[in-house]
Amino acid sequence: MSEAGFGELRSGNLGVRVATTAEEVDAAQALRYRIFYGEMGAHADPATTAAERDRDAFDAVADHLLVVDHNLGDGPEGVVATYRLIREEAAARVGGFYSASEYDIAPLLAQGRVLELGRSCVDAQYRNRAAMQLLWSGIAAYVSVHGIDLMFGCASLPGTDLDALALQLSYLHSFHLAPEPMRPRAIPERFVAMDRMAPDSIDQRQALAELAPLVKGYLRLGGFVGDGAVVDTQFNTTDVCIVVKTDLVTQKYSRHYERHRSGAHE
Repeated sequence: MSEAGFGELRSGNLGVRVATTAEEVDAAQALRYRIFYGEMGAHADPATTAAERDRDAFDAVADHLLVVDHNLGDGPEGVVATYRLIREEAAARVGGFYSASEYDIAPLLAQGRVLELGRSCVDAQYRNRAAMQLLWSGIAAYVSVHGIDLMFGCASLPGTDLDALALQLSYLHSFHLAPEPMRPRAIPERFVAMDRMAPDSIDQRQALAELAPLVKGYLRLGGFVGDGAVVDTQFNTTDVCIVVKTDLVTQKYSRHYERHRSGAHE
């Protein structure tokens, strides 16, 4: 774990910061397990079930962004939301990025300093604007500190029924496909076509209504998607690769960050 460099940003009883102890990382992994396996129907192997933790080799090199409810405690007991952040130098220590198991991300690595976002989850009681705003403020501070030019990661649509997801996938492909020079593509053995409906038959309003809030958040920040989806049977999801230039993120949240910085708990 590296030092994020921005201390903690506070909003009332909630704060956002990078995990600084193994116990806090463990709390993030426990939260991920409860949501991915308990709520979303991911399939656990015996070791995962026994540990009640969602973890892999990438956790050891990642920075784990946490939202902490200080009413519950100032340490691991207060963790109510998390995001996993992996920079290029960290990924190099484990042989590459997590997303590379699903996508050819070579076009992204040519765009400057990159950051992989993943394993995002929020406790059910905190799925509101305040917690999400804090997470994004933390990401904005992080990318500012580390000079990140572009963020990417696999975002999940719930379920693996491609017919049920046809509207969402077609909408993303038709209206938010990344420009070719920065367009990741699902690796051939996992590639699932996203253009499942003709563009003129897509009800854009309905598609947006069906999209997960996190994906809509990326789109509001000017995000794009790569070419091709990937069915992830372990996690019971269908993944798309999201690409976001950091300019809009830092602009949108810099005022929020600066406003809270003077009162940040270092």
